[in-house]
This record gives sequence, C-alpha cells and structure tokens, in this order.
Amino acid sequence: MKIKLEVFEGPLDLLLYLIKKEEIDIYDIPIAKITEQYLEYLEFMKLLDLGIAGEFILMAATLMHIKSKMLLPPDPNEVTQEEEMDPRLELVQKLLEYKKFKEAAGQLFEMEVKQKDVFTRGAASVDMPEDNSKPCFEASLFDLITAFNKILKDIPKEVFYEVIKDEFTVEGKMHDIFHMLVNKPALFFSDLFKNAKNKFEVVTIFLAILELIRLKEIVAVQDRPFSEIKIERNPENIKPIAHPVTP
Repeated sequence: MKIKLEVFEGPLDLLLYLIKKEEIDIYDIPIAKITEQYLEYLEFMKLLDLGIAGEFILMAATLMHIKSKMLLPPDPNEVTQEEEMDPRLELVQKLLEYKKFKEAAGQLFEMEVKQKDVFTRGAASVDMPEDNSKPCFEASLFDLITAFNKILKDIPKEVFYEVIKDEFTVEGKMHDIFHMLVNKPALFFSDLFKNAKNKFEVVTIFLAILELIRLKEIVAVQDRPFSEIKIERNPENIKPIAHPVTP
C-alpha cells in the first residue's frame, strides 16, 4: 500500500527539520553534511514506498549542485563579485521565506483553535472533558521516520531474514492500532513495534501509523521537540456530549 507523501511535508520542511535537529545556523549551512542527511532520508522514504513527490528529487539535485560548487577550488581568473557569491544564498533565502510562511500559518491555526472554544449566547452547552494535560508538540513525518529508523537499527539482523509475505496488511494493522487506543489514551511509538515478528511486520505497522495520521484518526505528539513520540486518538474525532440549554 503506497502512502502519498504530499499530505505530510515537502523538501523545505525536511531541510528545516534537519537544520533544527542538528542545531545548525541557517545562515551558515554545512552543505555537505545536510546533503548527506537529506539523501539518507530520501533513500529511506523510497525504501518505504512513500510516493516521493518530484520536488524532493529536485531539491536533492539542487543540494548536490551547491555542494559541487562549494567543493571546487576558486578560479583565480573569475571576477571578484562572482567569487564572493555564496552558492547557498538562494537556498537560505527560500528557507527563511518558507519558515516565515509556516510560522504565520501556525499562528492562524492557533487563532482558529481558540475560536472553536467561543460559544455564542443560546448555544447548546457542551460537556467537554477536563484537559489537565501539559502542552505538547505535533510530531512531523520526519520525527516519525527518525524514530522508526532507530527501531529498525535495534532489531536483531537475523529477524530481518524472517519474512512471511501477506501475513500482515496495512488495513489489519490500522485496525489493531485503533483498537489499542480505545483501551489506552496514548501509546509510545516504540511500544507499537515490540511484538513484531519480522521486518515486514515492522514496516507494515509504520505504514499503518502514517495512514491513520493521514486520515486524521490519530495524532503523533511529543512533550518537546525531538523527544519520544506518543500516539493518541485525534481529539477532534472524540465527540463531546451536548445538552440543550435550559430556559
């Protein structure tokens, strides 16, 4: 089952994720390091058959081009202005512009969420569950891939060769995960893989998680950026009990 990646993030999101994760100065990107990590994520997404959009391939080519230009020794016959031109400049400008756009979109989304809690006079009273939880951060696709890659590395190599085709399906694992969340309000991402029998089942579970997120049935959250991921039911799909207003 192929998961369409377009519903998650794009290549600029991945670059911003890597820059933040590695605590890199966006104005001084170590292009060789970032290119290597970007290509690693790209290969991993291809391995999982996530339906990579053309923009990811184009960005990979752009990074490789910038890297090659920075590795070339300066030509003493070049004009001074061309020598001083940083090949990363255009990419940095795109990242800054996109980062600003994402932050503005995030603020608008927060305003929309707050507006949902405003009820006009005469509206039905609603029993909302008391929220005593601390603030959390939604995990990105790349957080999930990072966590999943760690799980794969922790699995003994001999387990990788025990592949039983067609024993597991994405649809079946989606049902299993959703059923587990009926009994527990939240599950740690890593716990979902503890009883996996082989690599095929591990990959199927991961694809089921992505599909449930795409369908907005579950959310992946973190207590802080890059911390352990928890899987929860999407609160927007848990309907509160409404009561008519007494006159």
